[in-house]
Amino acid sequence: MSLANLLNNPKKLILFSGKGGVGKTTTAAAYALKLARMGKPTLIISSDPAPSLSDIFDVEIGDGIKPLGKVKNLYAEEISADSVLKRWKKKFGPEVYEVLSSFIPLEYDIIDYFANAPGIEEEFMLDYILELLEEDKYETVIWDTAPAGHTLRLLNLPRTMLSHLEAAAKVYIKFYGYLKKLSEFSKIGRKKRSVFTIIDEWKSLSEKILCFLRDGSRTEFIVVTIPEALSVFQTERIIDFSREFGLSVNNIIINNVIKTVDGDFLKTRKKMQQNYLDQLKDRYERDMELTEIPLASHEVKGIEKIAHISDLLFI
Repeated sequence: MSLANLLNNPKKLILFSGKGGVGKTTTAAAYALKLARMGKPTLIISSDPAPSLSDIFDVEIGDGIKPLGKVKNLYAEEISADSVLKRWKKKFGPEVYEVLSSFIPLEYDIIDYFANAPGIEEEFMLDYILELLEEDKYETVIWDTAPAGHTLRLLNLPRTMLSHLEAAAKVYIKFYGYLKKLSEFSKIGRKKRSVFTIIDEWKSLSEKILCFLRDGSRTEFIVVTIPEALSVFQTERIIDFSREFGLSVNNIIINNVIKTVDGDFLKTRKKMQQNYLDQLKDRYERDMELTEIPLASHEVKGIEKIAHISDLLFI
């Protein structure tokens, strides 16, 4: 589905991904602004460790969903790692503690240790996004993701979680007899729920997230790049992985394309860019839409400049 068609038939979730510094936040903001001005309640979220939505919109955003007062129907949030961990501990902490404390007496502070385990931040981000979508308060959620490597790891998380949870269940079965004797000996282990029940609930959550991400009627993945070697390489990697993963990828936005040449320097740069533009077109133009955004002579900051990028996206 082209960018223009997406405006008229917006998906519930649109992810913008690409190498760091290629303009993901700028293009995501431009897309969100366009939807909002069409009267569609739109939320734009950044999960980049160094978020720049505040800089782009020229207004302080930070943690917590905030309306962007200058634009009706537009809301934004920059989710920090600290906020993610606090929310994870509030939602999942009691369950983790319930499992662990059913066999051995532990202080509740043990949750802090697990909250910092690899993958927890990504796990909660996906769960949080799913919650927002199920609230149905916003017609579309625009997700300005972290740089490519982080995003690929995040998208693979539900599949990884399922694998880990299945392994955890096998380990639990293997040691169940020993743990049961230990709990009887120490007179602890008054479980409110079966550990298997909790593991099954987490597996169901992972499967639900996986299904949503793969549902092309509700989720769209837009790749942003620039016509340079490293960015094009990352773009190919992202698209290959996304297709293997089962994501709907139909659009590449090519940012910072030199259109006007004034002097030898820009002439040389334009020639270099053309090689990569041709490479992208040869590989993807048959089954994807490629949208070029000219190199701007000014920084994109504030509603008027973002609106200009919107106009370029939907010429």
